[in-house]
Amino acid sequence: MKKIHLLITIFFVIVSCSSDSNSTSGDNYNRTELLTNWADNLIIPRYENYQSKVGILQTNATTFTADPNQTNLDVLRLAWLEAYKAYQYVGMFSIGKADEINLNSTVNIYPTNQTGIQTNISSGTYNFALLSQYDKQGLPALDYMLNGLATSDSEIIDFYVTNSDATKYKQYLTDLVNQLKVNIDLIVADWNGSYRNLFISSSGNSVSSSTNKMVNNFIKYFEKDIRSGKVGIPAGIFSNGTLYPEKVEAYHKNDVSKVLLNESIIATQDFFNGKYFSSTTEGSSLKSYLNYLGTVRDGQSLSTIINTQFGTINTVNANLNDSFSSQVNSNNNAMLSSYDAMQQNIVYLKLDMMQALNITVDYVDADGD
Repeated sequence: MKKIHLLITIFFVIVSCSSDSNSTSGDNYNRTELLTNWADNLIIPRYENYQSKVGILQTNATTFTADPNQTNLDVLRLAWLEAYKAYQYVGMFSIGKADEINLNSTVNIYPTNQTGIQTNISSGTYNFALLSQYDKQGLPALDYMLNGLATSDSEIIDFYVTNSDATKYKQYLTDLVNQLKVNIDLIVADWNGSYRNLFISSSGNSVSSSTNKMVNNFIKYFEKDIRSGKVGIPAGIFSNGTLYPEKVEAYHKNDVSKVLLNESIIATQDFFNGKYFSSTTEGSSLKSYLNYLGTVRDGQSLSTIINTQFGTINTVNANLNDSFSSQVNSNNNAMLSSYDAMQQNIVYLKLDMMQALNITVDYVDADGD
């Protein structure tokens, strides 16, 4: 009798472990290979690239605060934009340390809270770890500090030179950049430490497995942050047609909305295809997973349909103004077309692909789509 109980116990231990540790899914696709490609050739290199850009941003911020002038402001602005572009490649990775420290919320909540920023500067007291401070930090806050304090560059520079609170403005600018650096350093150290192996080892098909969580994060980012945040909200999709030109990404710079959107689309498609960062090589991916399963829609390979739709998105987005604030005011139909093109790929990814991969949506859909 004791032997029977022992055998039953061993059986249940094996079953409980297998749901999140096998190298293959229930369909026998090698998820370990998939997760290894994601970790080594996409996630870690993208994070390290963003870390490098933030490091340059920090160096240039130090130079500017030491000597606020037009040349140093121009260099700092360029470093800010390069960091912003690099961030488009990592925003989808809300897993591990990034999820723990709420990276997306601390880096890219827009519109930024101008009134709150001014209160922080005046008081000199703030804690960026608090939820109430999320909209007063990150790249949008830097956008305001570098581009939105005044209408001319000379007036912006004066905030850091002749303003009665010039020292506080310098300190806030420094603290914003330092917080970006602290956060990305934590994430990169975690991935290059123990988290990489933990991520890859969770290769089963349970709801908590790395593949299932990563697929949900990927689609959620494309749906909520890109489709809705960058385009849908400013275009009035969720406000009965009321337009919000002030809610575009990088509002104060105001001529890089399209640049940031385009970078995010490239980042999204590259992830789907398992494309190495800064390389044309493709590894195990969602595309190869769908091909392995032989997934079709209307008689055509689903992976081909998804990539074709990404091409359509790029074609439609090419018609957009560099400034989305100007676009919604001059011809909002172009924004609506962009939204519709992205929405079609949401259908392919969120419905067709997730069903094929037997992955359940784990986030709340409040948009009605």
